[in-house]
Amino acid sequence: MYGKKVKLRILFLSSVILISVLTIFLILKSLEENVVYFKSPTEIKSITELDDKKIRVGGVVKEGSILTSSKKINFIITDYKNEINVSFIGAVPNLFAEGKGVIAEGTLQDKKYFVAKRILAKHDENYMPPKK
Repeated sequence: MYGKKVKLRILFLSSVILISVLTIFLILKSLEENVVYFKSPTEIKSITELDDKKIRVGGVVKEGSILTSSKKINFIITDYKNEINVSFIGAVPNLFAEGKGVIAEGTLQDKKYFVAKRILAKHDENYMPPKK
């Protein structure tokens, strides 16, 4: 029916496609562990089911909400529609302040309480690093 050359080409092309699909699948599967989803307090409020996945919550630190005690810091992240309480143990970045943008990475305890493992401070395009 088909000649030897045609059969070899079909075998070669199907092997290349199979290997490509397998490679892409393995790459995406390995990256899945490192994906961290970014959500705002409003998006967190609309979550129907909580899980222990690591997420990032972003927004603005609410004015007058920072409470510090020894190494623990509690504050509120707001997107001006909804708020979420955040608890963090450790040192915060120098740009961390009330009324400034912040991203907290960690896990949700419930829809109103977030335990951060890492704090990232955001700055605008006019930021200039301090001179040494």
